Parts: sequence; C-alpha cells; structure tokens
Amino acid sequence: IYDSSEFNVFEIDQELSRAYPNVVRRMVIGDVRDEIRLEQSMREAAPDLVIHAAALKHVPLMELNPNEAILTNVLGARRCATIAAALGVRAFTFISTDKAVNPTNVMGATKRAAELFLQAFAPTAPGTRFSLVRFGNVLGSKGSVAPLFEKQIAEGGPVTVTHPDMTRYFMSVEEASALVLQAAAMSAKSDVEEAVLYVLDMGEPVRVIELAEKMIRMKGLTPGQDILIRVTGPRPGEKLTETVFYDREQVKDTVVDGVLEVAWSRSPPIAEVQARLDAIVSYAARRDPHASLSMMKALAPEIFAGEPWGEPAMNVH
Repeated sequence: IYDSSEFNVFEIDQELSRAYPNVVRRMVIGDVRDEIRLEQSMREAAPDLVIHAAALKHVPLMELNPNEAILTNVLGARRCATIAAALGVRAFTFISTDKAVNPTNVMGATKRAAELFLQAFAPTAPGTRFSLVRFGNVLGSKGSVAPLFEKQIAEGGPVTVTHPDMTRYFMSVEEASALVLQAAAMSAKSDVEEAVLYVLDMGEPVRVIELAEKMIRMKGLTPGQDILIRVTGPRPGEKLTETVFYDREQVKDTVVDGVLEVAWSRSPPIAEVQARLDAIVSYAARRDPHASLSMMKALAPEIFAGEPWGEPAMNVH
C-alpha cells in the first residue's frame, strides 16, 4: 500500500491485519509525484500487479486547484506507469472516471490526459500489460454523494441537490472492486500489447434527487415534509449528465458478465503525447494555471470542448 495519507495507511493496515493476519504487508507513506520514493518503493516490493488509484477527484475543488490536479492525476500516473514498466511489473491497472468522457472540468481533463498517455505508452512497454477502468460514482466512497446525504438526513436536513434533472451512474464498492480485479486479471493474461479499457454495465443513470428521496424514505421519513430537499444550483465544473464512453468508441462484451471492453479511437504518437505532457506539467509546476490548462486543451480536441453546466472557476480559451 502506497499512500500520501498517514491516516489512510494506518486504517488500511489495521483492517488488513484483522482480516488477513498472515498476509505480508508493506505500508508506505509516499506521494505519486515523488519519483525517487515511488521507484524505491516499487523496486523493494517487486509487485506483479500495480493498481493506480491515486487521484485528486473532487470536481469543484479541482477547478480551484488545477495545478495540483495536473501534478497528481497526470504526472503521478505517468511516473507510476513508467516506473512499473521499467521494473518489469506484469500488469498495471489505472482507475479512470466517466468524467474523462468529453471533460468540461479540470478533474475530468486530467483523467483524460492520463488515459491518452497510457494508450500511447502501452505499446512501447511490451513487458507490462496495461488496463484502465472507467468508474461511475461509487456509492459510499469518501466524498461521494451518498455519505453526504446520510449526514444531511441525520442532521435533520435539508438535503442539497444541484438540479432536479441531474443524473449520474452509480456502482457499489463491491462492483468497483470486482471491476478493478477482473480488468487486471484479464489484461495480465492477454497477449495484446495495447492498453485495454473496461467499463461496467451500470444500466440506466439515476436522477440524484430520486436517490436523495429514496435515502430519506429508508430512514422512515417523508421527503419534503420531515426532510426538505433544497436545489442549490450548479457547482463549478459540474455537468448535468455523464456518459461512460465516447460516441466514437465501440463497446463489446467480455468473458465476465457485466464487464464491457471499449475499443479505443487512435491516440496521438507517444512522442507527441510526451512532449505535450511535459509542457503541461512544467506550467503546472510553475503554478501557471492559464498556461497549463490551455496546453491541456491542446492535448486532445475533446478536452474542454463542451460547456459545463456549472461554470468553471477559471475559463480556458
């Protein structure tokens, strides 16, 4: 376990020690931006599989802190993947998001940039099999809407939603965990040297206000009477709806029921992607958000191409 949060590492270590007392664990405090620490830790652990879940993921906060999002979500992913390949790690799985599809916010754009890098990089590292999974919203995860609603209901309301028509794809923690492990297993056995992208068939998107109403009723309360629901309006960078793949991407079934494989559209050459990412990261490291986000927009036509429903904190032109 490699994490920048001391508290998270402690909590995970305690949980693993109770559930799997005989499993050897290596608990490391480190940052994915720290190339030396990352390489040292991965070399010492000598893993067969790396699951890269590190990310800054709160959409409105990343609109206000774009350079930090770039340095963690883009630079961190690139360094982790590059080191894993150099050390001969057998399989590398990257956690992406549905917000990487037609991204209108910084968080989604950084995840899309990481996707494009991994797609271009994978064929240059034939000893490592790369897979990516695009998540919807994971119910119960830290910072997600369900724990927020639970807290607001426990406090007597109001429960806040940003728009009555906002929809999101939702998946459980168990579904998310299974998708990651299945993707890693399928890619590790694959002879394909290209990165493989997987999504979970999550059915139809859910109206967020209906989720709020259901959670209120589950407590034996009546929405609008016992607990008020307040529509607050858009937050920076938010979209009204999300989708898990681009219109141009072809989707097919896999051997695992409910797990879909997405056929990529062609990515730019690795040299071009690396050069653009070098510029993006350089501007971000100098804390120049206008330049870094402008370069991000130039990386791929879909990045910042649409208009967010919630206005971004910093417009990029």
